[in-house]
Amino acid sequence: MSLIKISNLTFGYDGSIKNVFENLTFNIDTDWKLGLIGRNGKGKTTFLKLLQGKYEYKGTITKNVEVDYFPFEVKNKERMAIEIVNEIAPNVEDWEIIKELNLLNTETEILYRNFNTLSGGEQVKILLISLFLKGENFLLIDEPTNHLDIETKNNIVEYLKKKKGFILVSHDRNLLDKVVDHIISINNTDIEIVQGNFSSWKENKDKQDNFEMKQNEKLQKDINRLEVASKKTESWSNDAEKSKYKSNNSETTIDRGYIGHKSAKMMKKSKVIEKRIEKNINEKSNLLNNIDRNDSLKIIPLESRKNPLILANNLQIKYEDKTIFQPISFEIKNGDRIAIVGKNGIGKSSILKLILENRIQYNGELKLANDLKISYVPQNTDNLKGKLKTYISENKVDESIFKAMLSKMGFSKTDFDTDIKDMSEGQKKKVLIAKSISEQANIYIWDEPLNYIDILTRIQIEDAILKYSPTLIFVEHDEAFIEKVATKIIKLEK
Repeated sequence: MSLIKISNLTFGYDGSIKNVFENLTFNIDTDWKLGLIGRNGKGKTTFLKLLQGKYEYKGTITKNVEVDYFPFEVKNKERMAIEIVNEIAPNVEDWEIIKELNLLNTETEILYRNFNTLSGGEQVKILLISLFLKGENFLLIDEPTNHLDIETKNNIVEYLKKKKGFILVSHDRNLLDKVVDHIISINNTDIEIVQGNFSSWKENKDKQDNFEMKQNEKLQKDINRLEVASKKTESWSNDAEKSKYKSNNSETTIDRGYIGHKSAKMMKKSKVIEKRIEKNINEKSNLLNNIDRNDSLKIIPLESRKNPLILANNLQIKYEDKTIFQPISFEIKNGDRIAIVGKNGIGKSSILKLILENRIQYNGELKLANDLKISYVPQNTDNLKGKLKTYISENKVDESIFKAMLSKMGFSKTDFDTDIKDMSEGQKKKVLIAKSISEQANIYIWDEPLNYIDILTRIQIEDAILKYSPTLIFVEHDEAFIEKVATKIIKLEK
């Protein structure tokens, strides 16, 4: 066991008005299994780069362990996988490599295939075992399960449960709940580390937020009541002071002294109330700073008069005249929310594209109701570029609704002026989601909509779907999302 000590860490990008981090001080035990969470754009990747020493910063980061980053950059991907393992962990024995692959429920034959011919999940497994085999290093694991199917992801969950000494960046709640023993939360004003998994952190965070909101409300009521009392007391004092000089000539000096004493007493009481108001305001200003307001997203679906909207009988996708999954039959009615699950490469996205009337070969029958209005979220963000103003105009979405949805998902004023191609992957996905939920449609078709999107936004999207009940067919690997949202599940088998 050793410690990574962070003291008075301050960092900001050149030209940025606001620092990303300000005077952070905390310690990390290198035996911990930490989950790093925070809104997209809050600085998770920046924090990992600071730990790697890639940026200049103020303050100190002290560590006596080597820090390695996942995914490791493979420069020549045409070599066999075992050569990649030996490059990253040169002192490892073959039996150790085989043991690690067994922990991942993976055949050893992938070691003797070229790295570039492996599937995404197989590449992830090779890089993970290589970095853990390297030795007494501390790993920074950045979103290892994006785009991976549920089965592969669960293999990685079971593997990481047996390991320690890493920071895991992930937006998958099940993964964080099953793997980590500490949470690092990047908040609006600071970073906190708490013991437990995501669910225990969220429960405590909700309790703290509720306490602060109630305390804030109580203090505001006290401030309002005290302000009224202060004005009355000050008014009484002023009236008493004036009465000294309006009295007739027969009034005694004693009477004037009594009135002056009463006026001074009232003024003193007013000053005491003002101090109490100031104290309450100071207490109030220390509340709500780290509350992430999960403002409700809005979806306005169009209900079709026709039912079902989509009907499939013995449907099979064909690639080069070969069918790739067993025949499936389903129907989608108004209000249905259909999740398509299955291994990567089995044709999940192809079904969505076929519904969108792309030219894809298939067997069986697929019928769509006439004049369906469809809103689509593609898996890929590569084509996104330009200013949001241009994007809004080209896609003919309501600008005020679109921007309101992005704001609720955590976009700042600065983000609105950023070229889309320079945004993070999570922010790009939010642009696609905001466009879709800003559109009125009979059916929403979403292909892996949650990749790279932070947990708080995922919860917002879930809540909106449950509240407004759009008709939805989607591909997603977030099991918590599927469990909460889907009314039916279509599982594809080879």
